[in-house]
Amino acid sequence: MQDLSRFRMPPGFRGRSAIAVQLWWLVQATLFHGSPQFVYGFRRWLLRCFGAKVGLGAVIRPSVVITYPWKVSIGDHAWIGDDVVLYSLGDIEIGANAVVSQSSYLCTGDHDYTQPDFPIRSRKITIGPEAWLAADVFVAPGVSIGQGAVIGARSSVFSDMQAGMVCFGYPCRPVKKREKFPCPL
Repeated sequence: MQDLSRFRMPPGFRGRSAIAVQLWWLVQATLFHGSPQFVYGFRRWLLRCFGAKVGLGAVIRPSVVITYPWKVSIGDHAWIGDDVVLYSLGDIEIGANAVVSQSSYLCTGDHDYTQPDFPIRSRKITIGPEAWLAADVFVAPGVSIGQGAVIGARSSVFSDMQAGMVCFGYPCRPVKKREKFPCPL
């Protein structure tokens, strides 16, 4: 069993100083969360000021929570919905035109429960371009969701999901191919 008196945060785990972390949390709680819903450019700018890579036209709602923005990359025209949590203890990469719908939780961190000091660890999450995570999806550390995949509402994703597949469930599993539709010119 774990003995939490032995836990130690690994050096450099947060990726920035404690002061930078606290400054971000203050800015997030005030300027970011307090910004009007329609000022997407302002929130993109705030995130970039703290080291996030945010693409052109990305839509990020004011209720989004991002632990460490310097570990986050959001592609062009991606949408991040209300009450999404990007628990970015590790890197999170969200591709262009991807959608992470309301109340979803992307969790890059966990603990090694087999060790008595309960060490914290992080593993990158990748959401491919044109993927859609519907409402209230949980994505576990180390998971990759392929380009154009659809993850159904309230699914829990513990393993990689293939590109172009419709997937859902607990645990999430591929169910069928996503149908392609012609793009209007």
